Amino acid sequence: MKAISKIFSLTSVPNLFWSAPTPLSFKPPLQSVLFLFLGLMIFGFGHAILFGSNFGVSPWMVLAQGFVVQFGIGIGLSIILVSFAVLLFWIPLKEKPGIGTFINFFVVAAVIEITLPYIPYQTENLLKLVQVFIAILVIGLGGSIYLIANLGPGPRDGLMTGLSKKTRIPMAYVRNFLEISVVVFGWSLGGTAGVGTLIFAILIGPVTVAYMYFIKTTFDK
Repeated sequence: MKAISKIFSLTSVPNLFWSAPTPLSFKPPLQSVLFLFLGLMIFGFGHAILFGSNFGVSPWMVLAQGFVVQFGIGIGLSIILVSFAVLLFWIPLKEKPGIGTFINFFVVAAVIEITLPYIPYQTENLLKLVQVFIAILVIGLGGSIYLIANLGPGPRDGLMTGLSKKTRIPMAYVRNFLEISVVVFGWSLGGTAGVGTLIFAILIGPVTVAYMYFIKTTFDK
């Protein structure tokens, strides 16, 4: 119970041996860059697993789909526009970008493209559910590793960390609020949400923060 309490009280990303001194660095430590790429690749692989579950896309994809329905634009352009729109919210939060912020989309998209053909495409509900949970665990692990690298979060993760630092509300709760709000908004615009989408929205925040906590307790000794 004490560990759970600490997990749900975490308001900032831990600083560990692979954390860069600052996100805005033109010569970041090699280990920070390596862990950044490792985390992003795991993160992208998790999203490929989620797509293969055939049980619903991520909340932010629902929002992107909603903009496609409303404005008749392509899904790729919609995803880019959503990402840039989220970055605008960083300004009042004083969240700092880094190389991770700018390569996030490209690395994740590439990993999804490469691995998706090898991911099982489920048709039975039980297997769909199992694959959604596996995806959440993988995405949470990748997200925690790359965030700890401190080379700049992706647009959505930066919104979580920025709001948490600004409001002092724990990251798990902030992430839950963001994901659920995005699902509702995207669905109201015409996006398609599935059971897996709702499970993802509820669990991804606590899972990601739990990984951060356990990684910190393991390496920060």
